[in-house]
Amino acid sequence: MDCSSSCCSLDLVAGNGCTLSVEHRAALQTSMVLLKKNYKFQRVLLWGKIFGLNRDYFIAQGRGEDEMLDKKNLYSFNCMDWFLLPSATDSMVEDAAIAAKRRFIGDPSFVYERLEMSEGQGGAAEGEATVSEERRLAATVHQIDEDASVVPRGAFVKSPRGLVHVNRSFAGLSHSEAKKLDSFRHFRKAKNPNKKSIEEMGDLSPAIDFLDTLSDDIPEGSWSLQRECAGNVCVLRSLLWLGLTFYHLPMTPQHGYIYIGDGTKNLNLPFML
Repeated sequence: MDCSSSCCSLDLVAGNGCTLSVEHRAALQTSMVLLKKNYKFQRVLLWGKIFGLNRDYFIAQGRGEDEMLDKKNLYSFNCMDWFLLPSATDSMVEDAAIAAKRRFIGDPSFVYERLEMSEGQGGAAEGEATVSEERRLAATVHQIDEDASVVPRGAFVKSPRGLVHVNRSFAGLSHSEAKKLDSFRHFRKAKNPNKKSIEEMGDLSPAIDFLDTLSDDIPEGSWSLQRECAGNVCVLRSLLWLGLTFYHLPMTPQHGYIYIGDGTKNLNLPFML
């Protein structure tokens, strides 16, 4: 969620009981302004908080000219001192699977280890796979963004140059649209091939319909869509990444998401539906 409105937005997503203290909110208001200036970001977002056994990680996300591709993630323990996370790669995501089911410690230098068996010329041999918690943190933030970052349809627009920008003319979804899961999109590069009919394609605009819809997610039922605050706020919660909450105020451009959780994926979801 945008740092300029994070204090009000946090109250709208606090229905699951997760929020930030008054001290942390005050620190974020100051430090995020400095982040935007020092790193020359166009926007800075409060991405969320990942619980650790010893310390918790606060995550901020800075965005540049292209909202989708020009992103940098930073972490902090006190909401004042921020450290840049490395960019996640495919190999980093694979390595992070070593500790996929373990809790974060709260120490970026901590190393997770796992013994692996490999077949060599002389028979089976033991090898050791390792990954640091900082690299695991970068991979986890990337995975959550890929699986569960949400925006309303029309909130972002793709320019003729292929750059993705905030749609300044977006006035929000209508109350009827906000009740439908297919009115919301994954904020990532499209992965699902377009399977719509020619008749359905006629109602789409290439400038705003370039993202995957949440209603196409597998398994079906990965999202909980609710209306809260006397029906004035639309709230989406991910059941795959428990702790990811998105909000939108219909008929206004206000929307955002935040993750507050332990950073582990709900791999049992297909068996729970």
